Amino acid sequence: MNNIKNRVLKCAQQVADEQRIEIFDIELLGRGRLLLRITIDKDEGITIDDCERFSRSLEALLDVEDVIHGPYTLEVSSPGIDRPLRNIKDFEKNRGKLIRIVTVEEIENRNFFIGRIIGIHDSNIRVFVNEREIEIPFEKISNARIEVEFK
Repeated sequence: MNNIKNRVLKCAQQVADEQRIEIFDIELLGRGRLLLRITIDKDEGITIDDCERFSRSLEALLDVEDVIHGPYTLEVSSPGIDRPLRNIKDFEKNRGKLIRIVTVEEIENRNFFIGRIIGIHDSNIRVFVNEREIEIPFEKISNARIEVEFK
């Protein structure tokens, strides 16, 4: 299964490079009929047309390369408006946005924060929470997501 996922990733990356988008996540699930779920992203955001174009191109390439033997279902989507933040680059790209962070251990007597990203300093995420700035070490974050704001 790992070999198939690596071959899928290689094909998906080729299509992503051609379409100037990035691969956000790849999941290969199931037995028998496989489910291939690919999440794509780009700075301007992903549209339904982007997902459709990527899906058609990738499906054609996977079939030509004969990567997945047997039937499979391909799902292509965006990370969504409440996307997870998984690395320092994700936090940097979303500077100024409201986020929800859960930490593996308590920081200032708590492990759940909702605040606005101010910036990054020495692998610490600087967040404005409850009228003040705090720094959360990146390695202590277990989960972080964009918080949906309604205006």
